Amino acid sequence: MMQLYRVLPVILSVGLFGCGNSSTTENTNAAGTPVTESKDNFVSSLPDTAPTLKVATTGTMPPFSLQDDYGNMQGIDIDSIRAIGEEQGFKVEFYKETWQNMFDSVESGSRDIAISGISYKDDRNTRYGLSKSYFFNPSAMMYAEGKLNAKSLQDLKNVRIGAMEGAKPVDQLNELGGYEDNLTTNTTAFLLYEDLVQDRVDVILHDMPILQYTAKNHPEYGVTIVPYESEDNPSAQQVILMAKGNNELIKNVNEGITKLKEKGTFKEIEEKWLGSTEPDTNSEPTSTQAN
Repeated sequence: MMQLYRVLPVILSVGLFGCGNSSTTENTNAAGTPVTESKDNFVSSLPDTAPTLKVATTGTMPPFSLQDDYGNMQGIDIDSIRAIGEEQGFKVEFYKETWQNMFDSVESGSRDIAISGISYKDDRNTRYGLSKSYFFNPSAMMYAEGKLNAKSLQDLKNVRIGAMEGAKPVDQLNELGGYEDNLTTNTTAFLLYEDLVQDRVDVILHDMPILQYTAKNHPEYGVTIVPYESEDNPSAQQVILMAKGNNELIKNVNEGITKLKEKGTFKEIEEKWLGSTEPDTNSEPTSTQAN
């Protein structure tokens, strides 16, 4: 049986509304200027001669990838790829991309790595070089508290659904069939949430940590969050994306993931951003209450 999880405490120092509108967004122009990081507290321990890899990330998917008030990239995925690089001997330079451009830039070779809440999908594994999993990231639904009593996608047949363009929940709905007329897509987690609170949709589908982070940053709205994927589902595993055939880099990244799992580093990163992750064995969906 699928376990339902409590909405977890998160770091609130960076507001969701400000993340995607940093004054440094112009640094990711067509010329490919990297995001400025001069005011970031992170200092690499590697020598100046260490190679620097170009990392594409959205900067608009908290808690995985977001920007602080100075434009510095932060989040679970930012900390994770930095930790892998420190372990394996490479530095990272972040480039803010849209969701689709992130994939295209890796495929074209203009970026070495993409990381921003990317879930495993069979077609992605065919087209790109994917790392082994480093984070459990189930899909979940969010709806206004008391409005629905949904626990699976099959419960959403007659409601208005919002999902992120090109993301896993859209594929899941397409595979089930019959949702075409009540499904709308958007380009960021914030826009999905805005559709929900403005009653343009009845439910939104996204990664559970993203929905948790969003709810905790906006406690004025009471919502219910229900995960609908178990840990044994391959698509609930989060991966790092690289170019197909870049076997040396894929091997290097996978080695880093293995080492950091053994050290407990990813667990430390997860707890930094999400707090305790103990499951709730209650049979009812979890709600957040407005303060």
